[in-house]
Amino acid sequence: MEINNSYLLAEIKTKFESDVINCDEQFGLLSVELSRTKILELLEYLFQHSDLQMQFLTDICGVHYPQKSGNEFGVVYHLHSLINNIRLRIKCFMPTDDTNIQSVSNLFSAANWMERETFDFYGINFTGHPNLKRILNVDEMDYFPMRKEYPLEDGTRTDKDDTYFGR
Repeated sequence: MEINNSYLLAEIKTKFESDVINCDEQFGLLSVELSRTKILELLEYLFQHSDLQMQFLTDICGVHYPQKSGNEFGVVYHLHSLINNIRLRIKCFMPTDDTNIQSVSNLFSAANWMERETFDFYGINFTGHPNLKRILNVDEMDYFPMRKEYPLEDGTRTDKDDTYFGR
């Protein structure tokens, strides 16, 4: 049996049909948007699946889309089946006032530091994480630097000429 994106999506939808919000395939990489309440259950299913064996967590990262009302923050997981050489991207979104998602650090040891980094830069809380604290920034920071809440430039600067930058 050939393990490809169609088979992978069919296996996910057989168990999580009502929790899959969206799916697409760009450049050969299957992306699935899932309800955040089912992330741990899905990753355990893919990890233990006898055919898929998605047992390598490549990356976890946070995203911030301030223009997406009700789904401003997200967590993106990249999985890889080394046996079948197939990859999967899973996205889970959440509102600004409830940035909680289950930790997967008990399933993937590498998730420990990745979740800490995502918390450190985006303020996404991974419930059940054994040691969720800042990992790269100082503990005294009272903000999350990767959030798009601040202007990129200081509007009061007078020492630059914007005509050189096409403005």
